[in-house]
Amino acid sequence: MNSIILQLSAKPIALLQIGLSLFLLLRGHNEPGGGFIGGLIAASALILVAMAYDVEKAKGWMKFDPITCISGGLLMALSSGLLAWLFKAPMMTGLWKGSLWLPFVNKVKLGTPLLFDIGVYFVVIGISTLIIFSLMEVERK
Repeated sequence: MNSIILQLSAKPIALLQIGLSLFLLLRGHNEPGGGFIGGLIAASALILVAMAYDVEKAKGWMKFDPITCISGGLLMALSSGLLAWLFKAPMMTGLWKGSLWLPFVNKVKLGTPLLFDIGVYFVVIGISTLIIFSLMEVERK
C-alpha cells in the first residue's frame, strides 16, 4: 500500500504496540495478560508494518524467520514443563526462582511459568506472521 499517512504513522504505532505486548507478557502470569495476548499484539504491530511498507520490511523488524520463531517458542514452552521433572515434581509444576523489579511492570516473578509465557509469545508471533505474510505475498503476486 502506498499511503504516506499510513507509512508515517505505522512505525510509532508499531513501537507502542510492541511495548504494550512486552508489558502484557511480563505481568501475565500474575494479572490479566500473558504470552498469548502479548504475542497477538506484537504480531499485529509487524502486520501493520507489512501493510504500510511491505512484507520484507516487516521481516527485517522480526530478525528471525517465523518458522524459527515458532520452533524456538515451542522449545521454550516444552522446556518449562520438563524442568519440573529434573526436580522430581509433576510435569508443568511451577518452579519459582525469585523476582525482578522492572519499571512500569513492577515485580516480575521469575520461574517456569514466565518461561512458558515467553514460549507462547514467540509461537503466537511466529504463527500469526507466517499466515498473514504468506497471504500478503500471494496477493502481491
